[in-house]
Amino acid sequence: MSTVTPNPTVLTRSPASLPIDFTRGGDLAADHDPLAEGILMQHQLDWIEDKSDLKLGAKGRRTGITYAEALDDTITAASSREAGGDNIFYIGDTKDKGREFIGYVAHFARIVGKELCEIEEFLFEDEQPDGTSKFISAYRIRFASGFRVEALSSNPANIRGLQGIVVIDEAAFHKNVREVLDAVNALLIWGGKVRVISTHNGTLNPFNELVEEARAGKIPFSIHDIPFALAISNGLYRRVCLIKGTQWSEEGERQWEARIRGSYGVRVSAMRQELDAIPSDAEGAALTRVQIENVMVKDIPVVRLAKPDDFKNAPAHIREADIKDWCDQHLRPVLAILDQRERHAFGEDFARSGDATAIKVLALGRDLVRRCRLVVELHNIPFEQQKTILFYIVDRLPKLHAGALDAGGNGAYLAEVTAQRYGSIIHEVKFTPEWYRTQMPPYISAFADGDIVLPQDDDILRDHQALQFVNGYIKVPDGFTYKGSNGLGRHGDTAIAGALAWFASRSEGLEYDYTPASALDSDSPFTQTQTGGWRW
Repeated sequence: MSTVTPNPTVLTRSPASLPIDFTRGGDLAADHDPLAEGILMQHQLDWIEDKSDLKLGAKGRRTGITYAEALDDTITAASSREAGGDNIFYIGDTKDKGREFIGYVAHFARIVGKELCEIEEFLFEDEQPDGTSKFISAYRIRFASGFRVEALSSNPANIRGLQGIVVIDEAAFHKNVREVLDAVNALLIWGGKVRVISTHNGTLNPFNELVEEARAGKIPFSIHDIPFALAISNGLYRRVCLIKGTQWSEEGERQWEARIRGSYGVRVSAMRQELDAIPSDAEGAALTRVQIENVMVKDIPVVRLAKPDDFKNAPAHIREADIKDWCDQHLRPVLAILDQRERHAFGEDFARSGDATAIKVLALGRDLVRRCRLVVELHNIPFEQQKTILFYIVDRLPKLHAGALDAGGNGAYLAEVTAQRYGSIIHEVKFTPEWYRTQMPPYISAFADGDIVLPQDDDILRDHQALQFVNGYIKVPDGFTYKGSNGLGRHGDTAIAGALAWFASRSEGLEYDYTPASALDSDSPFTQTQTGGWRW
């Protein structure tokens, strides 16, 4: 439960003389009336008039949505319960955002609500999952209606304990943005409402996932797109001139916009993201979406398996029988048609729960192109059953050249027993900065050179978009997770498996004797396929 400390330290501040540190709200002229003609822009009016329980705004910077939300929240908090009044909890990404917001509310309370309210600075008690309490610096304004507006300086762990209207501003930049967004549905149980506002912060950010889900109609958010250009067409520069006391002109507006856009220099992607609300590839992305899509083709099998938590508690023989039946049904048909004349390599990125174990099989073509023949993803599969699946695959790979497995943490066991089974062609990889520095650039170069072929699959695309430059080398940033198309967690899993498979394919593998096709008689276990390959 989130509560206020019994005896918090409270600092009261008069709204008529707000200090400088209460930015924006304190910068407004004393007689500034947000309801005066010509002040609110159309996109601000559209935002205020939308009374949906779940409301989402994807915006360009400084387009006035925080201002509009503060005005709407002031009116709401000043209203009686019968008129729709409620408590407001504002959660910004920085303490300064909380100050800005509460400054707006204090000003609007005096001008619009005709209330001389005081700003209280207090400590918000937030109960942690372990039962302890953390105290968050916060600001509060109480209204005669009995309702209040509280602006918190950081995310509460127990956001589900807030009852009222919760405003999450610059959601894409919160430290625990996924936890914040996952909590919003719980707020609806007792009639709460949620407003999520943000500029973008990359395509793989949970905020962009929320936007895409809303656009697809998967979640009941109303969505407002508010790019910088829309705000300008709605009169943003005119409002700037009004505040500054300067004369508006069409030429001045063009120069003003050009100066703002020009300040980004060559960082066009950053400019489009921050102003035009177009999410860029993740900051420092190693691969662009176009590069990844250019090496993707249809009809490469991607086989996925997920099990519930209680599967691990079933008797061992039941688990094994279940997994072997699954392998026979889903993997055998794919493995049976692999070209017997091609060498094969594989990579495996291990996960026990949370993210996915990914196994990627590459065929090494005579033209030196590595073509993916199979991707297997496993969610929540016990250790022994992961071993069964991996061995089932590797036992059936023609001309096994080499394999590389994630040997860090829980992956160490599977990497070790695989090396014991197949010998020195198996590489047990412990990821280090030096490994990333040495092995990732060749994998990335393969996309530009067209030396790799991948399945045409959205999750695999997004996994490769997750590869970023971190501290001078390429990896998936620690803690960087997102949801796949099945709603389960991912951490660049197939991208890492791909890099491991690429590494294995370039290593020294086994040498094979050559047997002419003519020597294969009718008693041979090999038969020629329609495509000219060989089948066991």
